[in-house]
Amino acid sequence: MKDYEDIEEVNAQLDKMGYNIGVRLIDEFLAKSSVSRCRSFKDTAESVAKVAFKMFLGVTAEVVGWNADFTACSLVLPDNPLAEFAELPPTLSGLYYSNVLCGVVRGALEMVQMRVDVRFIQDVLHGDAQNEIRIELKGMIDEGAGEDYDDE
Repeated sequence: MKDYEDIEEVNAQLDKMGYNIGVRLIDEFLAKSSVSRCRSFKDTAESVAKVAFKMFLGVTAEVVGWNADFTACSLVLPDNPLAEFAELPPTLSGLYYSNVLCGVVRGALEMVQMRVDVRFIQDVLHGDAQNEIRIELKGMIDEGAGEDYDDE
């Protein structure tokens, strides 16, 4: 808060920090997890919730709230180790202290060609009963170097 006095800017910076972490963590996750290739966004969400969160945070999440075409879901975390010893004063009610987790998920999924929107829906630090992170698949990222590098 001392560097960025605006709460929204702090939330954006936490997301950005998480994104940079996620971009780097995906390599370790793929090397050490022994998960098979995910065939769908649903499989990917389950891997994030059950394997990645357990591997890096020591907790598992439950995947709930799928939309009709399985392009959006929520990860419900019964425990959030990042918020375990944190308390938000009333003056910082708009701060998402654990927003770094949203960035981590976004960065990691982008590295496996999934463009997603990730945001907190519920946060125990805001008085909610649970931590809920909403993930929406916005599209797949094309692999390859682009048209400039096509063979002629």
